[in-house]
Amino acid sequence: EVQLVESGGGMVQAGGSLRLSCTTSGITFDGGAIAWFRQAPGKAREGVACIAFSDGREYYRAPVRGRATISSDNAKNTVYLQMNSLKPEDTAVYYCAADDAGYCGPPQIYESDQDYWGKGTLVTVSS
Repeated sequence: EVQLVESGGGMVQAGGSLRLSCTTSGITFDGGAIAWFRQAPGKAREGVACIAFSDGREYYRAPVRGRATISSDNAKNTVYLQMNSLKPEDTAVYYCAADDAGYCGPPQIYESDQDYWGKGTLVTVSS
């Protein structure tokens, strides 16, 4: 059974940093991809970053590009999303998702590509 569990969310002031974790089970890190999505209050869920395990390729969407870094620790079966210079508009529930096909790249990170989802972790950025 595949499971993804997010952690690391919380409340932080604008300009601060957080590291989100996506701990997985039932997924091998030699293929596939993991993506981070977020859903702000009243808005649609959007993909913000992904990493492909086959070649380590990373992709970031514009809202977080330059402020976020995605990484993986194969030994811990965990993918991280380091978020810096946080803004109030980063406030959202952050989800990780797994794509068996392993695509990670432009133009979009599609919800429909994801095969498994975590339940999310809330990030609140105060001004």
